[in-house]
Amino acid sequence: MNSDNETPAARLVLDAVRAAVSDADLPAESLLAVALSGGLDSTVLLDAAVRCFGAPRVVALHVHHGLSPNVSAWAAHCESIAASLDVRYAERHVDVARSGGESLEAAAREARYRALDALCDEHGASALLIAHHADDQAETVLLQLLRGAGVAGLAAMAPQRADGAVPRLRPLLRLLRAQLEQYAHEHDLSWIDDESNADTRYSRNALRHDVLPVLAVHFPGFRDALARTASHAASAQRLLDQLARIDLKRVGSAGEDGALKLDALLSLDGERAINLMRYWIRSSGLQAASTARIADMLRQLRDAAGARDGHALRVDHAGYCLRAYRNALFWEPGDSGDAPDLDEGASAPRAAAELRWQGEEVWRLPHWRGSFVFEPVDSPAEDVVGEGVLRTAPLVARSRAGGERMRVAGEAPSRTLKNLFQERGVPAWKRDVPLLFIGGALLFVPHLSVNREAAPSAERGPLRRISWRPDLLLT
Repeated sequence: MNSDNETPAARLVLDAVRAAVSDADLPAESLLAVALSGGLDSTVLLDAAVRCFGAPRVVALHVHHGLSPNVSAWAAHCESIAASLDVRYAERHVDVARSGGESLEAAAREARYRALDALCDEHGASALLIAHHADDQAETVLLQLLRGAGVAGLAAMAPQRADGAVPRLRPLLRLLRAQLEQYAHEHDLSWIDDESNADTRYSRNALRHDVLPVLAVHFPGFRDALARTASHAASAQRLLDQLARIDLKRVGSAGEDGALKLDALLSLDGERAINLMRYWIRSSGLQAASTARIADMLRQLRDAAGARDGHALRVDHAGYCLRAYRNALFWEPGDSGDAPDLDEGASAPRAAAELRWQGEEVWRLPHWRGSFVFEPVDSPAEDVVGEGVLRTAPLVARSRAGGERMRVAGEAPSRTLKNLFQERGVPAWKRDVPLLFIGGALLFVPHLSVNREAAPSAERGPLRRISWRPDLLLT
């Protein structure tokens, strides 16, 4: 839509939206999603997106978070706005759950972005447009400064980010809220105000209502200055990430996907090791850790390495735990616990489960949080058996009792599971897996293979590859 008839204030908004989408280099006529809360900022962004690209190219997405008694009214208002612009509309309800010391604001933000990413995927959107503006950016930089954040925090909000399900664009980041208000009044837009925005118990609101007005009097250009600070910090962070990627090539473990070589990590000087750990945590999809927390992780790693007891290390963080085994450092789901080495006499049995196999490809075991998978294959291998074997007797999944033995190849001697786990470098806490029996004979052990005493190598007939898939890996 041509903006020649628009006022100078309106053209600022429309030009900013066009430029952001153009710079993102999206496919021609791609669908654009707008995160619509119903407030002033997102209402202006939705209206501008429709004026720039037309209603068929826009979908309005609303997240119903349940944190206010008015959320249903907000959702109805958003749906009404979308309908008035002839724009598709979708919403999603989320439950905001906090973990660790996470604030309610942070938990709600994470839940909102997860929901928006999922909605973008459902509707085939090529980009998500978010209505943050220059006042939001100034508040974010000040908050990060007051929290003692590093350069990643001071970089605040980027005009464009590509680490979500779709690129996130912030077209209004250089515009003031006052400019958006002028646009809204000129186009007779209606919006709602979140009552929580007036609650100065929240740190961002305290800055907005009590601090920024004073700054505006004494430092009129503070928003531009803070935006430059964010830009400088973003540049510095990109350089730090480049250094981390260089170090990761040298420190990454070839034997364990996503793992680090412990000795190589500890050979780095303190600041460089912290930078690599911070990058590794982020690239592993985990919640960011403070510098003090990462320094403590490295201290524990050095202590464990010095005591030659790295296998006993467990550092919990964000629902995961940091583990070390045979010079490999990696993250494990935190609720896995420390599985006992049952060959040393401990026991942690779960109830046995039984299946009369009739060709199933997946046998779900909820109390083990995983499934046995029986995948049809064409050729024999160490983890493959004939279907005839699977039908000879009921399959039974049960815990290790200690002392079990198996033969991994036809001519190999029978050996204990403990020895085989050690030989293959399986950490003790990964050995807490169900053993698969056929009748009373041990048939298959996760992380090892098929026991050839129970199932001689299959050469013909329908074949199945057996594998164990924890729930997080089962697709």
